[in-house]
Amino acid sequence: MKEWMVSLMDLASIIGIVLGAVMVVFGILWGNGVSALQNFVDVPSIIITLGGSLAGLIASNTLKDFLNNFKGVGLAFKDPKYDNGSTIAKIIELSNVARKEGLLALEEAAESLDDDFLKKGVLLIVDGTEPDLVRAILETELGNLEARHKKVYGFWENLAGMGPAWGMIGTLIGLIKMLQNMADPSSIGPAMAIALITTFYGSLLANWLSTPVAIKLRANNEIEVTLKEVMIEGLLSIQAGENPRVIEEKLKSFLSPAERSKFGTDEEGGQAGEA
Repeated sequence: MKEWMVSLMDLASIIGIVLGAVMVVFGILWGNGVSALQNFVDVPSIIITLGGSLAGLIASNTLKDFLNNFKGVGLAFKDPKYDNGSTIAKIIELSNVARKEGLLALEEAAESLDDDFLKKGVLLIVDGTEPDLVRAILETELGNLEARHKKVYGFWENLAGMGPAWGMIGTLIGLIKMLQNMADPSSIGPAMAIALITTFYGSLLANWLSTPVAIKLRANNEIEVTLKEVMIEGLLSIQAGENPRVIEEKLKSFLSPAERSKFGTDEEGGQAGEA
């Protein structure tokens, strides 16, 4: 059941993008047939909307940042697999080691840690770094992590803003060209339709792709930041010599009620297995 839910999370963004495309195509075809699709394809309008939006982003970024941020779209279709519950369980395990064997024993335990951020914090504690300095170092790293993430999802937020703007520019170009050729009344309707297509493309670029990607990347950032905050609080509590039960209750405040219930169930299952 758990594996099935994880797979569903992996597919959520893909399903949303595909479903959005299906809804748009369905709206175009309804009552008009397949031939209606050709009315919504205009190469110059695509070039103005998509090309203009990308040109604006290139102009506002270095080429390196542009390429890196553009590739960030792949992150929106990946499950980050962050688990606050398992992280808290690992911190409780470390606190038990420190309570029984002392802080220096954490150096050996740190070798088995997969998360570099958590491992770095443990080693700082082992080295006898002052708690305030440990917090400052880890929060500085966390701040830089957020800044890097913000550049990526901010890129897609900017694309969502530029798409409709360049679509409107394309529409204005089409209207100007139409008004310059008013001699044939029969050409006004088709010319107006072509002029409006760029607005359609701009709205599609913003609401079908760019905004969902930006929202997903921002959500992933918030999840990861929360996870790192859990680690910071847990590590400082271990360094302060707090009781593992107190640390657990403190860190569980980061969890939703459903996650807290599941966390308690998993802990009981693990203890039963050990017994």
